[in-house]
Amino acid sequence: MSAVLDHPTGHVHDHHDDHHAPTGWRRWVFATNHKDIGTLYLLFSFTMLMIGGILALCIRAELFQPGLQFFNPEQFNQFTTMHGLIMVFGAIMPAFVGFANWMIPLQIGASDMAFARMNNFSFWLMIPAALMLVGSFFMPGGAPAAGWTLYAPLTLQMGPSMDAGIFAMHILGASSIMGSINIIVTILNMRAPGMTLMKMPMFAWTWLITAYLLIAVMPVLAGAITMTLTDRHFGTSFFTPAGGGDPVMYQHIFWFFGHPEVYIMILPAFGIISQIVPAFARKRLFGYASMVYATASIAILSFIVWAHHMFATGMPVTGQLFFMYATMLIAVPTGVKIFNWLATMWRGSMTFETPMLWAVGFIFVFTMGGFTGLICAVAPIDIQIQDTYYVVAHFHYVLVAGSLYALFAGVYYWGPKWTGVMYSETRGKIHFWGSLIFFNVTFFPMHFLGLAGMPRRYADYPMQFADFNMLASIGAFGFGLMQVYFFVFVVIPMMRGKGAKAPQKPWEAAEGLEWEVPSPAPFHTFENPPKLDVTATRVVG
Repeated sequence: MSAVLDHPTGHVHDHHDDHHAPTGWRRWVFATNHKDIGTLYLLFSFTMLMIGGILALCIRAELFQPGLQFFNPEQFNQFTTMHGLIMVFGAIMPAFVGFANWMIPLQIGASDMAFARMNNFSFWLMIPAALMLVGSFFMPGGAPAAGWTLYAPLTLQMGPSMDAGIFAMHILGASSIMGSINIIVTILNMRAPGMTLMKMPMFAWTWLITAYLLIAVMPVLAGAITMTLTDRHFGTSFFTPAGGGDPVMYQHIFWFFGHPEVYIMILPAFGIISQIVPAFARKRLFGYASMVYATASIAILSFIVWAHHMFATGMPVTGQLFFMYATMLIAVPTGVKIFNWLATMWRGSMTFETPMLWAVGFIFVFTMGGFTGLICAVAPIDIQIQDTYYVVAHFHYVLVAGSLYALFAGVYYWGPKWTGVMYSETRGKIHFWGSLIFFNVTFFPMHFLGLAGMPRRYADYPMQFADFNMLASIGAFGFGLMQVYFFVFVVIPMMRGKGAKAPQKPWEAAEGLEWEVPSPAPFHTFENPPKLDVTATRVVG
């Protein structure tokens, strides 16, 4: 049900306040407006996506044929390590924070984020961290080459770039914690009158739960990398066997952070998809309450499954069974979400504009990634496929076809509200179909490579793996080109205002407060909070 506002535009007094908006470079450097900071996050994350993508293409260029073509094995390991770190901490997470900054105040009828200056600080912290990460390639000995998981004892043997990497991770973690506090306080304290928690949009719900996850696990990562730092420079032996330490302990601590981190990267995606599917099926989201509870269940269960990444470390059978069954259990709330989306689409009046294409593509390919995750959860199978390309295929199906597809869906869905212009539907569909096809050409063969025994993070491989690797490399370059196409032919025209003017509500069945403000969303919105119809069962889909 649409919100009932006390004024048709929701920004009654904007004309008095717009002249306070800073202009030029000051508008961005000193930004405290949630929309500007959201834009900065999105541009930063796309830049990092391109850098991480170039590293991925270096990896695939090397693997195009057997033998060493372009890089030595040490450089190759630097590329795999930095690709992972940059994509996870520089591209996917900041992109979702950009969406949160842009959309959460609009969705809950708040005038801005709760802590505007801290919001600015949490963004600008990321710039030195990104420079340290990318700049580590130019340090003596090159970038860290310990894998993105930064396992000991490799991390204890790296050059000075390892310290830069640890410092960068600390700063990024601090940024994440500040952003999360901001999101939690904004959602709990600044909702429009009449918007109870169970009337909030699903995107706001998923981010509320994600923010709690971030606050819980980022200090755990900080602890693990601080112990690594003291082992390297201050004579401790947390992970050094010669001094009585245990490298496997690092894995336990890292994955206690790392598995909730996986859900930090997918829960906001679930929120985006839960907004888009009802809009284009022209139906209410099926099972709203069960979606909220499923999201919370995933977050809670994510804390008890960490050691499924470690079946090959020699844990007792009892431990293997516990983590195996706990991991299978987490598939249940995830399945609830999939079925709720399908039930929302069932007998709906569906149209397939670009956001819906990405949403349906997400459901299809993410579900495939979920099934391979269940296979990895079976301890006896996992021991066979541990650290093979099967695992690479699995997590790229959930992180690229999961997180990234949802981000694209969100850009096409809310982009007209951000920029005030409609994207080109034809170009959007070219971007979708090209990405979908090239993604599967890249990552589907990796399942077979992994089942045949090809290990990950190797710069060379036997001849029997040549054909599938060549296919994967061709797909990877195609996928990379599609993202350049997206930026040049979709994003830049929208940012420049080239295209048909977007109406206030470009999608007829879309629900939510964000569609009650003009397109583009003005600098100040909801200075007088909108009053919601308290008799409504739910305000938004």
